[in-house]
Amino acid sequence: MSETVTPMMAQYLDIKSGHPDALLFYRMGDFYEMFFDDAVAAAEALDIALTKRGKHLGQDIPMCGVPVHAAEGYLLGLIRKGFRVAIAEQMEDPAEAKKRGSKSVVARDVVRLVTPGTLTEESLLDARRHNFLAAFCAVREEGALAWVDISTGALAVMACAPARLGPELARLSPRELLLAEETERDFAGVAEDQGAAVTPLPRGAFDSTGGAARLCKVFGIGSLDGFGTFGRAEIGAMAALVEYLELTQRGRLPLLRPPVQERPGGTMQIDGATRRSLELVQGSEGGRAGSLLAAIDRSVTAAGARLLERRLSSPSCDAGVVTGRQDGVTALVEDAALRRDLRDILRGAADLDRALSRLALERGGPRDLGAVRATLEVAGRVAARLPEGLPAILAEAKRDLAAPEGLSELLDSALVAEPPLLARDGGFVAAGFDPDLDEARRLRDEGRSVIAGMQAEYAGIAGVQSLKIRHNNVLGYFIETTATHAGRMMAPPLSETFIHRQTTANAVRFTTVDLSELETRILNAGARALELERSVFDRLRAAVLEAAGPLGRLARALAEIDLAAGLADLAVEGDWCRPGIEGGRAFEIEGGRHPVVEAALRRSGEPFVANDCRLGETPIRLLTGPNMAGKSTFLRQNALIAILAQMGAWVPARTARIGLVSQVFSRVGASDDLARGRSTFMVEMVETAAILNQADDRALVILDEIGRGTATYDGLSIAWATLEHLNAVNRCRAIFATHYHELARLADRLDGVANATVTVKEWDGEVVFLHEVRDGTADRSYGVQVARLAGLPPSVVERARVVLDALEKGEREGGGKRETLIDDLPLFAAAPPPPPAAPVRASEVEARLRELEPDAMSPREALERLYELKGLLGRPD
Repeated sequence: MSETVTPMMAQYLDIKSGHPDALLFYRMGDFYEMFFDDAVAAAEALDIALTKRGKHLGQDIPMCGVPVHAAEGYLLGLIRKGFRVAIAEQMEDPAEAKKRGSKSVVARDVVRLVTPGTLTEESLLDARRHNFLAAFCAVREEGALAWVDISTGALAVMACAPARLGPELARLSPRELLLAEETERDFAGVAEDQGAAVTPLPRGAFDSTGGAARLCKVFGIGSLDGFGTFGRAEIGAMAALVEYLELTQRGRLPLLRPPVQERPGGTMQIDGATRRSLELVQGSEGGRAGSLLAAIDRSVTAAGARLLERRLSSPSCDAGVVTGRQDGVTALVEDAALRRDLRDILRGAADLDRALSRLALERGGPRDLGAVRATLEVAGRVAARLPEGLPAILAEAKRDLAAPEGLSELLDSALVAEPPLLARDGGFVAAGFDPDLDEARRLRDEGRSVIAGMQAEYAGIAGVQSLKIRHNNVLGYFIETTATHAGRMMAPPLSETFIHRQTTANAVRFTTVDLSELETRILNAGARALELERSVFDRLRAAVLEAAGPLGRLARALAEIDLAAGLADLAVEGDWCRPGIEGGRAFEIEGGRHPVVEAALRRSGEPFVANDCRLGETPIRLLTGPNMAGKSTFLRQNALIAILAQMGAWVPARTARIGLVSQVFSRVGASDDLARGRSTFMVEMVETAAILNQADDRALVILDEIGRGTATYDGLSIAWATLEHLNAVNRCRAIFATHYHELARLADRLDGVANATVTVKEWDGEVVFLHEVRDGTADRSYGVQVARLAGLPPSVVERARVVLDALEKGEREGGGKRETLIDDLPLFAAAPPPPPAAPVRASEVEARLRELEPDAMSPREALERLYELKGLLGRPD
């Protein structure tokens, strides 16, 4: 027995069949409803009620819904959990559908497909980060990666071999990656490792022949040659982006900028593991907190913040580009008044790029037009404040601040001071701009005052002071009075004026001929005013989009100025220096500091111990020293200084001279990867292999504790061979930290290796970490002392001391036969905690204090003496 499907459900199933891989938001009045499996999945993901509506094939139909006015918040939750959402809107007024018959269904269609890489709404995006959609195309042995942020229109492409896809995705952090269906299996894992959702497309979407014509049509040009010489794979990747945007935006393409072609090798290569290790743009918890980006971000505009993240993620390998950026920062470091004024003015700038994108996609409103107006006003003030004789990067930005002729005046005269969010609400066009609109508004507003006068007149005629004229969407305007007075109004002669319309439980409602005529005039005037305002909005929107090119350049100029001013403010505040950039292999850092650690210590009132690093004639530094002494900080700070220098910033050091670094590799710290069945040691070996197989002679490599995850001699052998390979084969600059003190002998055998150590002070069993890096080697690791600081029970610590002494003595006397030594150690012979040392008499401490000359002591000497005095007092009970 077949079951009849309702017309509405038939429509829903038909629309859903076209979007099987997306949740369908089906517009029903003021709600987006979901049915069947979509409803079950959405209710669980959003933690909303799951109900039911009717039956289908004998089963209840699950249903849930979200209010239209609050849909953006629910969309964000679904997108973050990996869903795609197809939005089906009502394409006609329900009244029109009823004209076709009582059972006719309102026409609906999908107007947009919402995916992670195609968000434009302000509430769904992080204003200070890009939201990239990427596409990878492989043509035989050739590959290319293209990416676009449709919220700003930024489009770029580069040749990218398949082996480079992972590092490039790590650099860009796209939310979504488009792949041809036949290559999805090969590259989906790489994309997912970098947190990108994968969307497969038919191979035809990546066709370079048809793609070139498609791109020319989008940009309104006859040939792509004006933008650059693109390979087949590059054209295919860009074509796939355009086709996907046409699919998801239903033909309304965003305002795409001309493509920027990046050349391979133009930026410093930093793989995903290194980015995570150095915490460039994300901290250890996954957010901005604790990252280098958070520590250096002084930008006051959203566009400036996004430009900072791009530069930090992609440091340049072009010395001319780097020094040009540094010139801009230097000019604002040297002119404090100009820097301060520019930052104050820039705070008034809106996010022009994203406003333009929403307007182009017909998702913008009056507030976006207000953003354009405000930013044009800011640009004029910035241009007026910038003097002549600026470095090239700022001079070019000043030229690009020229506003499109007449646009600022048009928006000033057309918009009210505080435009509303939505055009449909009206009230955003200033009085005096459009005479027809002013007339419609007068009639609408005067109609309201006439209603008040009419109410007073009818109250007098009926002799009912409580009589009111009210309005609702069903009856329109009507006269309402209580049942007590209604009888008289329904009897002659008042019944000739008051026409009965409706009786409710508490009131009786009337109308009059004059009231009906006035209602028509008022309703028409209100609708006419909204229609005219919408027409004005369309005119203003068209004027803005016609000037999209100059406005885009203006937005980029403001971002450049904001970035330079922010980096200058950072340099002055942190007492940073301008690094020298040169073509050799120098790496000379004097008084270098870790910017993130230093900022954290500054908040707690503690000083940061600066250290030098020289990797010139001896490009590899073998670093020894105890745990907790600061080796990892030293390693990371030098990598971060190189990255900051080549992004065009000043650096946290007294002086710095750096030969261009082509690659940065970091293997500092590790954890297991249980999802792939990898132990901590396996992760360490995979990352080390990547370094040894890829690092060139201009790379900077920082390695920490290679080989510690396996047996001692295995680990020592791996570390030994790795160091030799870096020196003889890679010939790169490197800092190699280790606890294998035996490796220090390599400095005598290898010309490119020198020893360094992080110093400590030991006093009466206490370890004082001085955090100073000096030439030389450490003779021990102080692991037992660190264990005590960590809170291990005293009996365990003391037992460890006994075992360590026996092992070290046996190593010296027995030729390293550890098995024999262990057999000689009695089991469970842990000694009880030693009694606390007898405290020294206060007079002895006083005598030491009298010997000190504080004015002649350095801070470091003062700290050492303080620990010495503490040791004299003995351990507390």
